[in-house]
Order: sequence, then structure tokens, then C-alpha cells
Amino acid sequence: MISALANVSARSGNKAEAEKLLAELVSQSKKQYVSPYYFAVVYVGLGEHERALDWLEKAFADRSNGLVFLQVEPELDDLRSNRRFVALAPKLNFPN
Repeated sequence: MISALANVSARSGNKAEAEKLLAELVSQSKKQYVSPYYFAVVYVGLGEHERALDWLEKAFADRSNGLVFLQVEPELDDLRSNRRFVALAPKLNFPN
């Protein structure tokens, strides 16, 4: 939920709150596993699309369960036309 809140905060213009929430995710990741997928969601909200794609590729390498939502997650809509995003989707082998 932290990543979703950070995404919404960033999109609504509250970048400082989004970055605070991102720092909270980083802190949590030092104590327990936090999927790279959630970092990607935050970076999309912040408009840092290449960084978000880096995290999505890490999520793929980790086999993150969050990727099951790749094709339908509205928080990722800004990435859908990006060539790296388009290249990632077939790797997941989702049925059509």
C-alpha cells in the first residue's frame, strides 16, 4: 500500500510526500524483502520512467508476484508505450 500511496501522492503534485514514502520502502527493504515491483510503481508516479523500468526488470528477475498485474495495473499506464515495457510483457508468457 505504501507504493500505491506514494504513486498517488506524486501524481497529485506532492512529490515530497512520495519521496518520504519511497524512503520508507527503502528502509523496509533493509529489514525484509520488498518486491522491486513496488519501487517501480513509485517511480512511475514520480515520472521517472526509465528508473521504473529498471525496477520492473529487477522484479522480473526476482519473479515478483506483482508482475501478474503488469497488463492491467493502471499505475503502470504511463509505461505502456515504452519499448522496454513492451519487450517485458512477452517474457512473462501470459496467455492471450
